[in-house]
This record gives sequence, C-alpha cells and structure tokens, in this order.
Amino acid sequence: MFVVVAVTGGIAAYKTVHLVRDLVRAGHEVHVVPTADALRFVGLPTWEALSRNPVTTSVHDDVARVRHVSLGQQADLVIVAPATANTIAKMAAGIADDLLGTTLLATTAPVVIAPAMHTEMWRHPATTANMATLRSRGVIVVGPDDGLLTGGDSGPGRMSEPADILRTALGVVSAPDLAGLRVLVSAGGTREPLDPVRFIGNRSSGRQGIALALAAADRGAEVDLVAAHVEAAVLAAASHPRIHISHVGTTAELQDAVVAAASVADVVVMAAAVSDYRVSEVADTKLTKEGGDGTLTLRLVENPDVLAGLARSRRPGQTIVGFAAETASGDELRERGRRKRERKGADLLVVNRVGWSEGFESEENSALLLTEHTDTETEASGTKREVADAVWDAVLGLR
Repeated sequence: MFVVVAVTGGIAAYKTVHLVRDLVRAGHEVHVVPTADALRFVGLPTWEALSRNPVTTSVHDDVARVRHVSLGQQADLVIVAPATANTIAKMAAGIADDLLGTTLLATTAPVVIAPAMHTEMWRHPATTANMATLRSRGVIVVGPDDGLLTGGDSGPGRMSEPADILRTALGVVSAPDLAGLRVLVSAGGTREPLDPVRFIGNRSSGRQGIALALAAADRGAEVDLVAAHVEAAVLAAASHPRIHISHVGTTAELQDAVVAAASVADVVVMAAAVSDYRVSEVADTKLTKEGGDGTLTLRLVENPDVLAGLARSRRPGQTIVGFAAETASGDELRERGRRKRERKGADLLVVNRVGWSEGFESEENSALLLTEHTDTETEASGTKREVADAVWDAVLGLR
C-alpha cells in the first residue's frame, strides 16, 4: 500500500518516527511529507532513512514528475500526524501553499489526522469549527488523548500513540465491516424537569455514545444518533456524513425518538443514561422556599423501561445492545449485569463500573460485555473509542 505520512510542526513529531517505522516494517511503501516547521523537530535525514524514500517540503522539487500532485494521486492512504491547529485550519480552508497542502488537495484516498496541541487551542471555537468541517468531508480523526502536554500542562490535546493511529488508519482502508447496516445509537443523559428552572439528571457526558456512533460510521454504517443533553464540544466529534443527529431532553422524548428510529435499524445501541424516575407533577412556576418549613417533598414515578420495550418489539434479525452503569465491582458487578441483561432482553449488555471519579465524564472506560452465553464474557478497556470498537466487534460476532 502506498502511504503518505504528513508531519507538521509540533513536538509530537517524535512519535511519528515510530509510526513511519512500523508502517515500513509492515511492508508498506511510505512517503513522508513534512512541513518546514516539522523539520525543526525531526530532521530530513531521519525521515529519509526510516521511509527509504526521498523527502522534500517543496513543490518545486522533482517538477518533471509533478510531485506536488503525484503523491496525492498515488496514495492509498494519507496520515497527518501530528496535525497542529495551524494545519487543521489550512486543511479546512483548502490552503495549498506547500507540498503538504497540494498533496491533500490532490488525493482521493482516505485521510486520517491525529491532532496535537494545547488544550486551549483544541477547545477554541475556530478549531472546533475547523474539525467539524473536516469531519463533514469524511476525514477520520484519531484522538487527541488527555494527558501531559509540553511545558507541564495537562489536558486534552496530546497526540494519540502511534499504535492507536496505525490501527485506526489501517482499519480505514480495510473492508468496512459495518457497511450496509443502519444503526441507532443513543448518547448523553435525559433530564426530568421539576419546574421551569430545575431538573433531575445524571452525570453522563455522552462521550461513550458519541464514540460508538463515530466508530460505526467510520466502519461503514449509516447512523441515527439520538443525543440527550450532550455538550456542543463533545457532540462536535460526531460530525460525519453518515451520522444523522436528533436532540431530545426527557426520557419520554428519547423513547419517542428511538422507537421511531428503531423501526428501520439493524442494530440498536442504548448508551444514553436514562432517568429511571420523573416527578409526578411538574410545577408551572419556580418552586420557592417562601413560607416553607425547610423541607421539600417530591413524589416520583417510574419512567418507561425504554431498553426493555425496544427488546420486546424488536424486528426479526435486529440486534439490541444495552448499557448498564453500576457502582458494584467484581463478581457482584458481573452478576448484576447478567440479571439485568436477562431482565431487559438485550442481546448484549455493556456493564461498566461508575463512581465519583470513574466512568462518567472520563476520557476512558472499562466494561464487561455480556451476552446470553453466561459462561463467556469480554472485557474492554481503554479510550472510549477503543471500547466502542470492542462493542461493535461483539455485535458483529452476535450477527
């Protein structure tokens, strides 16, 4: 396979050395296209020695072979690692003022980028908008991870590890194993109003559901994503031409949305954290403390069991996947999960431990994947994208 590895000007370029080496060892023909700034971090001789091919940053070299477009035309895969905020902005705008820019405009091959920058730059509205633009064009994004950054800072913006980039990139050019499937994914957490101001909710950020939707789309599926109160910055990751997003608030709204979408879905994945209860009567005006005795009593009633309802009404051949967040651990977690899977009627139940500092609002997850075969189970851990891919692997095994 003809692979172009583009390297831009960030300290994470040292990691790309390992990516290039691993691609060459795997037998691929690798051509490195660095920016001028990238060569300030890792020199040209290193890239030539590792790739075993000549390296240049200029559109004026090798003019006879029209190198400034021929690299893109020949490529089976393009990887940009690290992808700095500047490069992401130029890609979004279609700027081609160097060999990397012309190569990206000339290629029809899949493009995979691994962002790397400080947290403030990653969260800036300009970068968020640029990332949404690239995703809408089909660019595949790996990371960034949450961890130590240059200068002792820490947060999201760290470039993913070479092995993760390699696995995703090679998966993109392999046969899309979910192609032809329509899947429904719910994400986030529902909220039940008490009055016009307050609500009963939960701590779900929606990250795992978004990772599931994005993984399915990357693997070829058409995805209906039902999002319940997912922050815009998290939801931005779901900008993909094969992901169709609808927004809901309460459990009743989520139920209506997923029942409608499930009617045409081959696979239903209920990753949203659904409120088990709602207040029996929602106040029309804000509840106040005036004239009270220092206490407030709320009467709660059960919400419908959305997952169980979907399982009962499943179409022939439809696969139902549920999620269960539990504070138990060990054998108790496992047994609770098995009982819940049987009670709900799901084909697969993803059980993960949550607590004050794990599960919800985290970049990583750890889960047990339980099916009707009680003597077998799968453990999945790592980033929420890695867990998502493990879930889809399990779904394919069931189907």
